[in-house]
Amino acid sequence: MSDLRAQSVVAFGGGHGLFASLSALRLLVDDLTVDDLTAVVTVADNGGSSGRLRGEFGVLPPGDLRMALAALCGDDTWDVTWSRVLQHRFAGEGEMRGHVVGNLLIVSLWELLGDHVDALDWIGRLLGAKGRVLPMALTPMVITAEVAGLLDEPDELVTVRGQVEVAITSGTISSIALEPADPTVCPQAVEAIGAADWMVLGPGSWFTSVIPHLMIPALREAIVTSEARLIVVLNLEEQPGETHGLGPGDHLAALIEHAPDLAPAVVLADARCVGDDAPALEQTVASYGARLVLADVMADDGTPRHDPVKLAATYAHIMSGD
Repeated sequence: MSDLRAQSVVAFGGGHGLFASLSALRLLVDDLTVDDLTAVVTVADNGGSSGRLRGEFGVLPPGDLRMALAALCGDDTWDVTWSRVLQHRFAGEGEMRGHVVGNLLIVSLWELLGDHVDALDWIGRLLGAKGRVLPMALTPMVITAEVAGLLDEPDELVTVRGQVEVAITSGTISSIALEPADPTVCPQAVEAIGAADWMVLGPGSWFTSVIPHLMIPALREAIVTSEARLIVVLNLEEQPGETHGLGPGDHLAALIEHAPDLAPAVVLADARCVGDDAPALEQTVASYGARLVLADVMADDGTPRHDPVKLAATYAHIMSGD
């Protein structure tokens, strides 16, 4: 190993993609490869339990924050039990149907403490979390997308509003934007980026969980000017609706189109998923001044999920400089 010092890592994203990445990175906290881990989470969800709470209380949507906290929970019985409680979704037929305990707990602490970060830190302590979870901004965001293919004229663009609506669009997304365009960024997130050795962007819903971090001016400035090295983790497959028809190179191109000053150091992709497209992807990655790492990071059960143990080993390999 060329660098034996434990690393400080900031991971960006939301939903299941960030959950997978954090589940891997927390393993590196256990083996001391990583000594400081921070998740910076998208806050634009407008669906499900999060959307209902956001609409009723005017708060940040808590769902992606909750999932990130659950991914970082400790290993003992106490931590695992509270993580299960945090993720519990109510059944039944009444008004509570579909709500998640952790979402309610987060909103309760926001109301009691009056501080987004303090509340998330309290829940992190309850779970024995192996890292810190922060929102990317302190105000709820609305994602809008310019989408082609929804009208008779195939190239005509239509504006689609809302994270859920953008994620399931049947058209082709040309670009996204956020409202408000220049929100108050979480200052602790900017501080963590400034102190990081590595940043991890992706995997996840590309236009609604990954790219939004680059659309907030203060956050993007912190990312592109940071001395930390950036790992971009590509998805294992296209996502119906949001990235239908996009290959690995197209995902990377969309990222750079939204942030031309972004300079990834490493692009990580699963070797099996890339297959015969590897030479073309390597050329694309090189054109952005980055190094392509192809590894086996997919679950062995055939589902398009990143395996935490495999992903952790690959992260450790990259961060060690091997």
